[in-house]
Amino acid sequence: MALDICVKAAVGNPEALGDCPFCHRILLTLEEKKISYKMILINLSNKPQWFLEINPEGKVPVIKLDGKWVPDSDVIAGLLEEKYPSPPLSPPPEFASVGSKIFSSFVTFLKNKDPSDGSEKILLDELKALEEHLKAHGPYVNGQNICAVDLSLVPKLYHLEVALDHFKGWKVPESFVCFHNYLKLIYARESFKKTAAEKKYMIASWEQKLNA
Repeated sequence: MALDICVKAAVGNPEALGDCPFCHRILLTLEEKKISYKMILINLSNKPQWFLEINPEGKVPVIKLDGKWVPDSDVIAGLLEEKYPSPPLSPPPEFASVGSKIFSSFVTFLKNKDPSDGSEKILLDELKALEEHLKAHGPYVNGQNICAVDLSLVPKLYHLEVALDHFKGWKVPESFVCFHNYLKLIYARESFKKTAAEKKYMIASWEQKLNA
């Protein structure tokens, strides 16, 4: 039986999949584990009453497991791993936090107006740490097999690429060879192609956030 999952609808088009990286992470997990699911698109600027009743905080993603609605992508990913252990996606504990500071560094750099505030260097340092990890352990975070860290990290890297290119004309340096190879590998996977939001909706969403 297909699992119901509530995910963000696109800004400006409630009929299209939105750009939430936390929803994307769970959709990727469902795809990689070959779990049947049914997507319910939620317009976050006009949340339906039934959605707020099952999930008073009004955040996505939310998934129905064993008759109960479960919020929070970390919790959902853990439960899916327990309930559907094959293929296993758990990383070794020492790799669990790889790339974990990249998203916050990206958001700070994207929002900054002062080129001398150091936010670009902080982001580059985080990306360099990921590059070094991939050089030593790649092509994925945990070697030859994709794992839960990749599925959490790549939606955020997709945002980074699209938003920084559009709003700042900024790209990750070509010298980060392992990083670019890593993204190419994941972008080519069926799971990514089926679950990635269109770039125009990502840009519309960031536009809204940056102008708020």
